Amino acid sequence: MKWLLLVLTLVLIVVHQDFWNWGSAQPLAFGFLPIGLWYHAIFCIAAAILLAMFVMFAWPKHLESVEREVPQDDAAQSPSH
Repeated sequence: MKWLLLVLTLVLIVVHQDFWNWGSAQPLAFGFLPIGLWYHAIFCIAAAILLAMFVMFAWPKHLESVEREVPQDDAAQSPSH
C-alpha cells in the first residue's frame, strides 16, 4: 500500500504541472469557469483524497497507542505566600 501511495503522490506531482492549459482559458467548464481553474479544483480534491489515504493507510499506529500524559497541578507544587 505504501508503494501505491508513493506512486500516486508522484503522479499528482507530475499532473500538477499543468502546462497544457497555460495558453488559453477556453473551453469554459459549466459555461463560466476557465478550464485551468476547473483543473486545479479537481486537482485539490484529488490531493485531499490522497491525504486521507495517507492518514488511513500510512499513519504510524504506535503514535495512537501512547497514553496521554496528565499534567501535574502546578499550584500543589509551589509554596503558597
